[in-house]
Amino acid sequence: MLDSGTLQHYIDDLSVTGLTSNPTIFNQAIKNSSAYSATIREKFAHDKSAEEVFFELALEDLTRAADLFRPIFDRTNGVDGWVSLEVSPLLAYDAASTLAAAEDLHARAACPNLLIKIPGTREGLPAIEEAIFSGIPVNVTLLFSSDQYRAAAEAFLRGIERRMEAGLNPSIGSVASVFVSRWDAAVKGKTPRELSHKLGIAIAMRTYRVARELLSSPRWHRIYNAGAHPQRLLWASTGTKDPTASDVLYVKALAAPFTVNTMPEATLKALANRKELGSILPADGGDCENVLSRFANAGIDIDSRAAQLQDEGAKAFVKSWNELMSVMDSTGVLLEKAAS
Repeated sequence: MLDSGTLQHYIDDLSVTGLTSNPTIFNQAIKNSSAYSATIREKFAHDKSAEEVFFELALEDLTRAADLFRPIFDRTNGVDGWVSLEVSPLLAYDAASTLAAAEDLHARAACPNLLIKIPGTREGLPAIEEAIFSGIPVNVTLLFSSDQYRAAAEAFLRGIERRMEAGLNPSIGSVASVFVSRWDAAVKGKTPRELSHKLGIAIAMRTYRVARELLSSPRWHRIYNAGAHPQRLLWASTGTKDPTASDVLYVKALAAPFTVNTMPEATLKALANRKELGSILPADGGDCENVLSRFANAGIDIDSRAAQLQDEGAKAFVKSWNELMSVMDSTGVLLEKAAS
C-alpha cells in the first residue's frame, strides 16, 4: 500500500484520515508477501531477534504512513492523522513491561502522530495512565463494553490530570477502541433470529452514551479548558463477517461525532460506493437498553461475555504474534541456509 501509492490514493480520494495495525495484520502481510524478504535478510544478518526485526520493520512502515498523514495531523491540530502500533500482545497482563515497551517504541519512532496501542485489560490500565502521564499518545485496544471503556477513559483522565498538576502540557492524543462485530459473531445461532446483527451495535450505542456523558461532565470540561483534546471512541472490528448482512452495516449504524471508525479495506471500498450513510448515532444511546434487555432475556450475560471476549481477543493476538515470530524465525533460517 505504501510502495504502490494505494494509501495516498485512499487519503486523497476516500477521505481516510488514519491507519491502524495489529499483530494479525502484520502476520498476514509478512507471511503472504515477498515485499519484506530483502529487509528481513538484511536485519537478520546483524544477529537480531525475530521481535527486534519485526518492530524495526513495523516502525519503518508506520513512520512512512505517519508522514503521509502528517498534513492532516497538522491541519486538524492533532485531532486526526494518526497511525497506531501495538506493543507485544505477550505483555497484555504485565503493566510494567507494557509501559516499558510503550516508552521504547514511542522514543524510537520519534513521531508526533503515532499512537501506541495498549490493551485495556485490568493490568493494562495502570500502563495506560502512566503512558499518558509520560506524554505517550495511546490507543486503548481490546474494549468490549461500556464498563471496560469507562475504566480506560478514567485511566486516560487520571494521566491528563496528573500532567496538569505537574505543570505539563495536557494535550496528549488518545482513542479508546471498542470492538463491535465480534459480539454478533459470539452469539450467532444462540438468540432469536430477529436479534441477528443487533448486539454489537447496541453495545456500541450504550458505550457512546457513556462517552458523551463523560465528555459533558465538569471533570472532563476542566481538562478541555486546560487545553487537552478529548479521548475519542474508536469503533474497531467494523467489517461485516456475516455475508447475509450489509457490508457497511456497522459503519452506517455508528456514524457519530467524537468517534473514529477503523475498517478493513473491503469495507472502505464498499463505503465509497454508497451515496449516504443515513442518521447520526443519538447521544443518548437510542433504544440500546431495550435491545440489550432482549438479549438478556435470551440468556446472554453481557458482563461475563465482555470479559470473555477481551480474554479471547488477547489470546488471538498472542496466537498471531507467535505465528508472526515463527514466520520471522523461519525466514531467517532459510536466508541463513541460502547464504551458506
